[in-house]
Amino acid sequence: MNNDSNSEIAALRTQVFTLLVALIIVSGTVTVYLYRQASILRKDIDTIKPQAQQVITAFEQNKTLMVNFINQLALYGQAHPDFRPVLMKYGINVQSPGAATPAAPKK
Repeated sequence: MNNDSNSEIAALRTQVFTLLVALIIVSGTVTVYLYRQASILRKDIDTIKPQAQQVITAFEQNKTLMVNFINQLALYGQAHPDFRPVLMKYGINVQSPGAATPAAPKK
């Protein structure tokens, strides 16, 4: 019985050692893969950054034009109630022309 349990313990030790080696290999492979992906993405970000800055600059330059266009759409929606569902779909709130502005709370 003693010899049988010793052989089982030796087999378990071999299995644990094999699993540890496999774990080290897999974790090393994943580490190398993630490092390569990070370095590739870092290079991509460096090349995309100037392009993104151009898009942001163009947006900032055209922001007032977009706000004016949205205001004109809201005015059009006040005059044409059939167009209001389209404006509501895109989150442009239109008050009806007869609606009064809310009064300030009394103190």
